[in-house]
Amino acid sequence: MKALVAGATGETGRRIVQQLVAKNISVKALVRDLDQARSQLPAGVECVQGDVLKRESLEIAIADCTVVLCATGARPSFDPTGPYQVDYEGTKNLVNVAKAHQIQQFVLVSSLCVSQFFHPLNLFWLVLWWKKQAEDYLRKSGLTYTIVRPGGLKSDDSDSRPLIMAAPDTLFEGNVPRWKVAETCIEALSLPAAQNKTVEIVAQDTATVQSYGDLFAGVVG
Repeated sequence: MKALVAGATGETGRRIVQQLVAKNISVKALVRDLDQARSQLPAGVECVQGDVLKRESLEIAIADCTVVLCATGARPSFDPTGPYQVDYEGTKNLVNVAKAHQIQQFVLVSSLCVSQFFHPLNLFWLVLWWKKQAEDYLRKSGLTYTIVRPGGLKSDDSDSRPLIMAAPDTLFEGNVPRWKVAETCIEALSLPAAQNKTVEIVAQDTATVQSYGDLFAGVVG
């Protein structure tokens, strides 16, 4: 297995890369700034310069990879096209290239509440709406996929609260540490029960500790 990680220098993407390295899984980081990436990612990680909006760069990056993990996301800005460009068109480009190269599995980090059009986050240029459109495009692509919808993202790597995993449009509040989002994405690569599923995750003190196999198996559809 060799994983291409898009959004590798983001807060969640960086944790995905770190955990792949810790598991001795070959990883290639798709980044826009090579110097920044090399200063942020573990030593020895293969970094390739590219942009999800430039398909030709994706063709080069994906060439020797077998799985894709996408943790991209538009940053808050005054550009109203940001979420459309990054969260939708960029993801579409990556899905199309992954399909052309017969990638074995595509894991997409999305968001809780993407189906709620009137959610306050859509005031940020319809960011949830465009994430939902990207999800739908991936589901229809024919690729084997796992879509992970986390709650509010926390950067506390000491947060060890157990996960709750549920079917789409089931959880509407809660948060989760980014490292557990990364772990969920990576575990999905080796679990048949995670294939072709969309799951929502939050962490709660009162949740029962379960294996990822049981968590994914518990989500129907």
